[in-house]
Amino acid sequence: MPGTPAGTPPATLHCDPDLTLRAGTSRRRFLSWAGLVTGLAFTPGLLGGAPPAATSPAHSAGVFSLGVASGDPLPDGVVLWTRLVRNPFARLGGMGSRPVRVEWEIAADESMTRVVRRGAAHATAEWGHSIHIDVRGLAPAADYFYRFRALGEISPVGRTRTAPAPHARVGALSIAVASCQNWADGYYHAFADMAAHAPDLVLHLGDYIYEKPIPGDARRGAARPVSAAREAVGLDDYRERYALYKTDPDLQQAHAVSPFVISFDDHEVDNNWAATIPEDKTSLSEFAVRRAGALRAWWENTPVRTTARPDGTFIRAHRRLTFGDLAEINLLDTRSHRSDQVNGDNDCPQNARTADPSRTILGPRQERWLLDGLASSRVRWDVLAQQVPMADLARGESRAVSMDGWSGYESSRRRILDGAAHRGVRNLVSLAGDIHRSVVADLRTDYVDASPTRGVELATTSITSGGDGEDSDGSDRLLKAASPHVRFGNSQRGYLLNRIQHDRWEAEFRVAPSVRSPRGSLRRRAVVTIPDATAAVDVGQSAP
Repeated sequence: MPGTPAGTPPATLHCDPDLTLRAGTSRRRFLSWAGLVTGLAFTPGLLGGAPPAATSPAHSAGVFSLGVASGDPLPDGVVLWTRLVRNPFARLGGMGSRPVRVEWEIAADESMTRVVRRGAAHATAEWGHSIHIDVRGLAPAADYFYRFRALGEISPVGRTRTAPAPHARVGALSIAVASCQNWADGYYHAFADMAAHAPDLVLHLGDYIYEKPIPGDARRGAARPVSAAREAVGLDDYRERYALYKTDPDLQQAHAVSPFVISFDDHEVDNNWAATIPEDKTSLSEFAVRRAGALRAWWENTPVRTTARPDGTFIRAHRRLTFGDLAEINLLDTRSHRSDQVNGDNDCPQNARTADPSRTILGPRQERWLLDGLASSRVRWDVLAQQVPMADLARGESRAVSMDGWSGYESSRRRILDGAAHRGVRNLVSLAGDIHRSVVADLRTDYVDASPTRGVELATTSITSGGDGEDSDGSDRLLKAASPHVRFGNSQRGYLLNRIQHDRWEAEFRVAPSVRSPRGSLRRRAVVTIPDATAAVDVGQSAP
């Protein structure tokens, strides 16, 4: 992507309130899918055999009370997920130690009459009675519907969608981006809104759970495991924390409507961990045991392939998904292979330690994998989907930046951004989370000397983490004052909804006035338009 041309006018702002459904589906079609989840979840005769006993749907105490999900779509396949529990807050979910046979089927129609694939697998105690079915032989760019049966019960119905065929001409793609969903900080209104928009894909960039103790006054009246009162450290703690989050009906609905592509950040394990190094003074051997359990629980509770299943502390979580000729998503792992944070992991100005060329946020192998992929890419939009921001988000006269993001790994950032430019990448977009605020910024290798713009970063705010925000808080104002490359900022909760076409990328920032109340809604706060092959970004905003 070339640098900003001389004389480029500033981003234009205009009010454009919009509370309607825009992407991925009509209201009628979404209501039809929602009806499937609640109305067809226990249709008699599924997969043959005697009809199941009458049971309440997705949020009952049945074995499918954690819902269903799909993920990592390919042109010919997708991963189907569920996890069996009798008591989500008991050891092994109350399922005991015996394997359980689980039948599954996937159909081309909402009524589940045109079944195209079916099979069975065993849910074992070893992997928390989770099921990961890697279905292949499907048609590209097609909607499918799926469900499971076990122990005489039938799951809710989920909808998923395969990726387009390789090199196929793709007219449009809708992608929602989510991050940081601390259960204790509020309700998941963003996921309800996301499900209503039914995007083709949801990118979840980390902090799916939080390991810290949950205050007793959070979500008053909600059931929770005993382990919620302490920090998650052991495998059972992490399993119960995921079960708590997954009992949320809005999160279940979002999973049931769209395929997810999920990574992890720090709180799935330990705040600001770096490869083998914990946040606190825990010994490396103790942290290795903790990390192995945390990563195991992450895999058990996410719709990812067995290629991402951890072997102890080893995990290969970075992966690449291509959507015809339109977009290629490079999902990065900025936790497992990084050098330790410098300068005490405190926000501070950059210095010789942040510029050290020996330090890396991706690790040498992942850096090579990323650059090789960018070199061979033939799509219109090359995407870096990652946990932490790549742009410098400086605050104050000293230009203090976070040591946990790419700002603390300047040489690593330079290698990737310059490498992308040298490989002819025309449209580079970084999607990031972690920072609990919405930010749009230029991607550069050097923000002091104003090096050429290499791309655009769209950082999504948190789903709930941080609690109720405001349109512009003190940090947002300091950020904009010290970082002229920041085009937009907002400090409310919500998510990012992207509509991608060949000639433009539209990013809609959807925000919630409040997440503290059990009832709530979202609205459009701004739409950022990135034209093809330019760095000129237009920001259209609704009134605060």
